[in-house]
Amino acid sequence: MQRDDFSYHLPEELIAQRPLADRAASRLLCLDGASGGIDHRQFRDLPSLLQPGDLLVFNNTRVLPARLWGRKGTGGRVEVLVERLRGDDEALVHLRASKPSAAGTVIHLAADRDGEPGGECLEVLGREDDLYRVAAPGKPVTQLLAELGHMPLPPYIERADDAVDRERYQTVYASRDGSVAAPTAGLHFDEALFAALDERGIARTEVTLHVGAGTFQPVRAETIEDHVMHAEYLEVGEDACTAIAAARARGGRVVAVGTTAVRSLETAAAGGELAPYRGDTRLFIYTGYRFRCVDAMVTNFHLPESTLLMLVSAFAGREAVLAAYEVAVAERYRFFSYGDAMFLTPCAGAREAG
Repeated sequence: MQRDDFSYHLPEELIAQRPLADRAASRLLCLDGASGGIDHRQFRDLPSLLQPGDLLVFNNTRVLPARLWGRKGTGGRVEVLVERLRGDDEALVHLRASKPSAAGTVIHLAADRDGEPGGECLEVLGREDDLYRVAAPGKPVTQLLAELGHMPLPPYIERADDAVDRERYQTVYASRDGSVAAPTAGLHFDEALFAALDERGIARTEVTLHVGAGTFQPVRAETIEDHVMHAEYLEVGEDACTAIAAARARGGRVVAVGTTAVRSLETAAAGGELAPYRGDTRLFIYTGYRFRCVDAMVTNFHLPESTLLMLVSAFAGREAVLAAYEVAVAERYRFFSYGDAMFLTPCAGAREAG
């Protein structure tokens, strides 16, 4: 298939720039992949769309305040985006500067883009493909980020991060540091919604996928099969596998909350049967993929021509998904990370037989 098979028109004013005050007040577009039927609901209606015995699978990653600002010794400005932690005092990062940074370069860090550097710094150790390996002398990287880091809002949010983002660009159940982007389908859940899910008998389990900046990397290949997927680290534990087996045994559905939960489960089931998994994944899901583990999903709206739009199109059908996006634009839904959500069930042929 071609990249432009997944294009759609989105008015810029529909890109949500700030979160709603109430997490569960977002709208929820429900798409039946089998029929193409569409229903408009509120996110807090989600429990009524599920059946007792269903299982929700959440990604418990926690977003790091991963963006740092600084200057080289020459005075040149540098933007640092931490991609992956390497122990306590090293990290792999993206560096944005006017010139490449050689090994030995010291970046003196500031509290914000225009601030004067203080006493903290990073030292460039070398390159690993498109990333730089840096060390933080004197204190753990996570402590450095806590003191000077900014929430790494996506590039389509055209403002600086603020204090609200520290809480709202984070799921309420986030527990494992490691992401540079939120698993945004989970941003709609709050404690009141969890209580309603519990009352209805909906089970929950968690996996971990640390979202990298590559999630915003555009597909540049004209033919999507030629796209090289970025790597992300994930863990699917024995407890999640047990919870899924129990849901299957009682006739419940496995409902993934977000594309990161989908990729985690489908990676762990790539051998044919779901099994515990720990390591990187480059799984690229597009039309023709047969889902082994996921029966339904909750997801936000995704960028045109993105791998995430290709994933949901593989699940609910490309034509049905693009038609639903056209309806969402007409109905003035809010798009992307701080926007509204969808509840998807699979189209014919999306699930593996058996």
